[in-house]
Amino acid sequence: MIDIEVQVDVQLASDHQKYAGQQEDMCGEKESDCTESLHHPAQKEERDALLLLADVALLPHRGDDVPCSHDNEACCCLEVRNLERSLQSMQLQLQFLLSKADCFLNCLVNGQVDQTSKAPAEEVQRFLYTCQPYFNHVESTTRSTMSLHKHLPFDIYARLLDFSQQLCDRLEQLVLTIASYNLVCLDEANPDSVSHFCIGQSQLGQLRLTVFLYCKLTPYMSKVNTGLYKRMRWNVERLREDVMQLQQEAADDTSGEREDREQETVGDTEYYFLCCEDTPNPHNTAAREGHGVSDSDVVRMWSIGQWVQVNPDPSTQDIFDWILCDVPQGSYHRLLYFGSEEPLSCIATDHLHKLLKSHLDTGLI
Repeated sequence: MIDIEVQVDVQLASDHQKYAGQQEDMCGEKESDCTESLHHPAQKEERDALLLLADVALLPHRGDDVPCSHDNEACCCLEVRNLERSLQSMQLQLQFLLSKADCFLNCLVNGQVDQTSKAPAEEVQRFLYTCQPYFNHVESTTRSTMSLHKHLPFDIYARLLDFSQQLCDRLEQLVLTIASYNLVCLDEANPDSVSHFCIGQSQLGQLRLTVFLYCKLTPYMSKVNTGLYKRMRWNVERLREDVMQLQQEAADDTSGEREDREQETVGDTEYYFLCCEDTPNPHNTAAREGHGVSDSDVVRMWSIGQWVQVNPDPSTQDIFDWILCDVPQGSYHRLLYFGSEEPLSCIATDHLHKLLKSHLDTGLI
């Protein structure tokens, strides 16, 4: 493993030295490469390059060995130094992923894509999946309480979240653009839609959070007009106590049994959403007096809330209640208010982490 990591470090350093000089060549060559990839989604070399990059994102940088068990302060300092060194490789990986997304966009705008083929949609979906390890690495490094980085310096914390936000914004732009060419569907009710994509996973105590971003405002419930529109979703899984033991053994367990056992330790899952709704403007006198409605008569308010199951009754023991229910229905329990400004995805996740932590500390969950 050490030899592999050294090889990765050397390769990243070499790539960094060449990166500035290669920009013009990349701009000229990527469109042709991307066009070929879109027409041949099974092209092995390009996929392997992306998957290798995703694997590199998960490789930690090693420093000199320090007896951490005897010197916690020295261990923390080493961890911070390794994080500072890893920022360079994380930024290089980000630039690669961003340039790949730009390649897709350029091919679409320049008409170099066969719009009668399913290949572009499949390639974009594969690319979204390839970006998930990068998101997961940022989330687990910056937020997970199981991580070794318990006192992450703020500048490193902010830069890593900025990397994630940049990639998130570019992927959203990519999906919206390809949807404007009718190459993908954004309707959540369609099983083949790309209505949302995963932007990372982290852990808070016995809670595991998986974050999703909706590419556009989506009705809170597909068949009922609630006036609510969702922008983000957090799947919050409660892990049973024995999963902690599994995580401690993860480094020594290379078999596939660990994943199966971990799945068995997942308990209930709760769902939280970032939603917006248009509410009457209390400062608009004309609206209160009934003189018509205009854009100034309403104000868009953002909040985080929890999905509360209404139908079928979550406590029911009758399986037919679930079988006969076409689409489950739930209410929206508001927990946090943001006002009229939409928060960035990383900011919204920060607030939900703080809320869940306070609930854990007080025994509410």
